[in-house]
Amino acid sequence: MKKETHPTYFPEAKVICACGNSFIVGATKPEIRVEICAKCHPFYTGEEKLLDVAGRVEKFKARREKAEAAPKKEKKVRVKKQK
Repeated sequence: MKKETHPTYFPEAKVICACGNSFIVGATKPEIRVEICAKCHPFYTGEEKLLDVAGRVEKFKARREKAEAAPKKEKKVRVKKQK
């Protein structure tokens, strides 16, 4: 293998989050700064809120009710022309 082709590995690189949490991992940089981590991410903390802001379910139900209430149109029968 060639020498100096791989980056330097730091087995105890420190990761620092914007919330103040820090932990040690192995990385190619001695210090890593992140904006969000498992301690402050809403999905992992249980503070996640699922919102249906567009009302998609209600819109779908309304369309289905409207389609069922509308009178059904008869299909036109095609007649082949004779040559």
